[in-house]
Amino acid sequence: MLPQSPLEEILGILSSIPDLPTPGAVLNHLVKKTSTGKSTGGSVRVSYGSGSFSGTEYTDKVSFGGLTVNSQSIGAASSATGFQGVDGIIGFGPVDLTQGTVSNANTVPTFMDNLYNQGSISTEVLGVSFRPESGSDTDDTNGELTLGGTDSSKYTAPLTYFSTLKSGSAAPYWGLSIAKFTYGSTTLASGSSGIIDTGTTLIYIPTSAYNSFLSATGGRTDSTSGLAAFTAKPTSNFGITFGSTTYTLTPAQYLVPQAQYSFYGLSSGKYYAWINDGGSSGVNCIIGQKFLENYYSVYDTTNGRIGFAKNS
Repeated sequence: MLPQSPLEEILGILSSIPDLPTPGAVLNHLVKKTSTGKSTGGSVRVSYGSGSFSGTEYTDKVSFGGLTVNSQSIGAASSATGFQGVDGIIGFGPVDLTQGTVSNANTVPTFMDNLYNQGSISTEVLGVSFRPESGSDTDDTNGELTLGGTDSSKYTAPLTYFSTLKSGSAAPYWGLSIAKFTYGSTTLASGSSGIIDTGTTLIYIPTSAYNSFLSATGGRTDSTSGLAAFTAKPTSNFGITFGSTTYTLTPAQYLVPQAQYSFYGLSSGKYYAWINDGGSSGVNCIIGQKFLENYYSVYDTTNGRIGFAKNS
């Protein structure tokens, strides 16, 4: 498996699978009492795809991006695993993902929920801008969040929206229906659903689509890295269709840059893809960072939709 990169850890603050019920989990630091902090008496326990933490719930004043919530739920971690190089996580996923994570509450309002409810933002919308990593490092500071709207300087119109799912395994997350996956003119699979997750690095597609992708490209799953690997460089675009709109990635966009092989421990003389096997059941499609580096994304809680546009 690939090591978790510093960028993945930092951008994990946006993760929606699963989401943290609080704006921050204090990791690796002694929690210090503040004059405004109050214990709710609740215990917190959250598991992520690559880690977990448990601790105590507090409420306190939280400021982020020039916006402040005076009584925001915070999970102060007494134990944590799977986190390196970060002090905490702030969750922007749907509030339903907080269900069952705090002992004395059904769900816990997120930072965005509270900003909207107190009138600090007029619409509960989060705009997210990524850019591809450059060079051999993986910690470029090239992302931007817009709380309460979008940044039109980061994308090229049109911004196309798709309604989020209301049922099924992907519904509690930022879930969408997916019409099809394609490689060039070949349809890899049709009629799927998946989630959009800024805290996931790779693009995970259902097993049937992944196997078709390997067949179409002449690739195989590398036994060391777990990535799709090729002896000959793929030449066609990879596409994901939402509704009637197809978003494509060129080989340069879905293949691992050779400058980053050393960081990931990959072998020279091969090509590797960010596209991977998501499984055959449950949430088996996760559209992660390597797609979102190329498309501006908007998470609209108020209107129950997700939008995409080409990066400017």
